[in-house]
Amino acid sequence: SACRESLAQAQTQAQEAEFAARTLDQERMRLGLSLRDTYQLSIEEARLSHGEVAADAEELARVKRRLEGMGAVNLAAPEEHAQLAERYQFLLTQQGDLLKAKDDLHQAIAKINATTREQFKTTFEQVRTNFRALFQTLFQGGESDLVLTDEHNLLETGIEIFAQPPGKKLQNITLLSGGEKALTAIAVLFAFFMVKPSPFCLLDEVDAPLDEANVGRFIRMVQEFAEKTQFIVITHNKRTMEMADVLYGVTMAQLGVSSLISMKLESTSKNPEPVAV
Repeated sequence: SACRESLAQAQTQAQEAEFAARTLDQERMRLGLSLRDTYQLSIEEARLSHGEVAADAEELARVKRRLEGMGAVNLAAPEEHAQLAERYQFLLTQQGDLLKAKDDLHQAIAKINATTREQFKTTFEQVRTNFRALFQTLFQGGESDLVLTDEHNLLETGIEIFAQPPGKKLQNITLLSGGEKALTAIAVLFAFFMVKPSPFCLLDEVDAPLDEANVGRFIRMVQEFAEKTQFIVITHNKRTMEMADVLYGVTMAQLGVSSLISMKLESTSKNPEPVAV
């Protein structure tokens, strides 16, 4: 009887051990599948790579929660990383090209600014000298000057005109009379023409504020510069009209009816360029 009980207990324990073994095999298979799906490793590969690690329930639970918090594994991550790396290298190359182009532009701008400053300075000095001479010719004396408002910044500086007609103090052009302003402006204009003549010039009532003596000086200067420039003059002054080679005007032969007229005058001067009024 005792032997039968011992045999029954042994059989029961064997069955329990066999069941536990099957359970462990199933758990091992489940863990193997999970390991392969998650890390692309077999149990043997994991054992060779990391060795035997003592199990810690709390640590395992913490790691499990951390893995679950990371979300699903992106199996396409290597391909996406390769694409992003290629895109990054492309953008890096583009950035280098843009930075080089920026440096080249800065160098070009610096070169242009240096050339502009030099040319402006040279041209300004020529115009300044010409203006002083022409001012004395038109006013029969006096002093004048062109002054830079900012000599240290030639690219943004302004220019002030100072004039001293005979018998007056040196002052800004805004303080002169209308006739003096007109003569000074004419001197500035022709000072530029002496540096670089213009093929055409339109003068609109510039002689209106001038007296008879100054009109004569203005006419002589226009005739002198007409050798290189063709002038078109809008005027009501008879003396100015007399110097023209061609006249264009509006007349009213009948009341309320306007008509255009033109007249070509025989020029006794040797000026090759005509003056139209």
